[in-house]
Order: sequence, then C-alpha cells, then structure tokens
Amino acid sequence: MRGAIVTGGSRGIGRAIALEVNRLGYAVAVNYARQADAAHDVADQINAAGGLAVAVQGDVGTADDRDRLVRTALESFGRLDLLVNNAGITSQGRKDVLEAGEESWDKVFDTNLKGPFFLTQLAAREMIRQIRDKKIPGGKIVNISSVSAYAVSTNRADYCLTKAALGMMTRLFAQRLAAEGIGVFEICPGVIESDMTAPVKEKYDRLIAEGIWPIRRWGRPEDVARAVAAVVLDYFPFTTGQRIDVDGGFHIRTL
Repeated sequence: MRGAIVTGGSRGIGRAIALEVNRLGYAVAVNYARQADAAHDVADQINAAGGLAVAVQGDVGTADDRDRLVRTALESFGRLDLLVNNAGITSQGRKDVLEAGEESWDKVFDTNLKGPFFLTQLAAREMIRQIRDKKIPGGKIVNISSVSAYAVSTNRADYCLTKAALGMMTRLFAQRLAAEGIGVFEICPGVIESDMTAPVKEKYDRLIAEGIWPIRRWGRPEDVARAVAAVVLDYFPFTTGQRIDVDGGFHIRTL
C-alpha cells in the first residue's frame, strides 16, 4: 500500500483529501496541529473501512514536528509516495495592511510557507532515496494554495503573500525533482464552504448570487479532493509545476 501525508487533515479541505486519497488505495498520515478529536475521527473512519491511517500531531512550522511527521509515516507504512501540503492559517486578526504586525506575519509565514517548503524538502529526499532503491515508482507533491495568491485582500497581506509564494515554490521543486520522477503541482481553491469561511457565509452567498464567479455555487472540500485525485491517478503524466484552479471560474478576467 502506498503511503501519503496530508497536513491539516483533520477538517475541511484536508479531511476531504485524506478520505479521497485513502479511497485511491493510499495509507494516510493525517496531520493536525490542535484538532486531535477531528483528526482521530478521520483516521478511525479510514481504518474502520479497511484502510490504514494514523493521526499525527505536529506544527508544520516547527522542524522537530516535521521530522516526526515524516518518520511516523515511514514507520507506519514503510514508504512515502505522496505529500499534500494543505495545512494553513489565515491572517491573525485580519488587520489592514497599514496596521498589520510582525507576530501575525511570523505565524502565518511559518505555517503557510516555511513549513511546506521544508516538509517538501524532507519528503522529496525520502522519495528520491526510495525511487533510487526501486522501492517506489515515483512520487507526487501537491501544494494547496488559494485564489488569494493573486486576488488582493488588504486585511490579509501575510496570507496573500504566502499563497503567492507557494506558486513559485511549486515551480522550484517541480524543476528540481522532475528528473527524479517526482511531479509537483499547485491546486488553487476558490472560496470553499468550511468552518474557516463560515463567518463570511452571508457575504459570499450574496456575491455568488450576483455572479462573482461563473459557476454560481460555493466550492466544496470534495471539489479540491477530486483535483488531488486527478494528480494522484497520474492523469497529467507530461505535466509538472502546473497550477490547477478549483474556483468556479473566478480566475477568468471578465469585462
């Protein structure tokens, strides 16, 4: 059974991805920072259905936790074929760009950018070792970004900047790892119905009805999970470094 790590896998998009990846035959390390009950619920659901999953606590912004996450996945599954960098937090306090402080900046950058970068580094090294030892046929790394990579929110500057940087990070690793047999992709969700967007539901209900994006509905975590599935199933064998928009068409510029 192939092995996968899904960071931020306890709820929302991460939960949907963990369940979908398991459906495709992967054992899954369900990473979480604080939502222990939710993460164990995901793992229990997978195990009860005959799959294999472990819940692994860890802050991806912390080096020791990243090391433990990869080590636990390898000890549990014996291999690592897939990393999904999904864990992320929004701007703390959502302060205007002229008022934003360093504390939020450091926390958001640690979780949303530093963590994925160095976790990808760890995972890629392990995948390369296994590929060269002929233990796995290849690997996949998927970075979950956001339309905030290109759509400005002046009260979430640090969040927008980290998501924009994930695009370059994807291309950097895609270039470096292609010859090793590892594909790297960025999946860019739009506004997805989850507990994170619950506080702005009324706002987006109105905007969706007005046609802020062509497909007039909320995005769902499962929409993102299916995009991950397409990558995992190798539906893009001659592609790497690509951004896949899952945003209802929001990226289309319209006059």
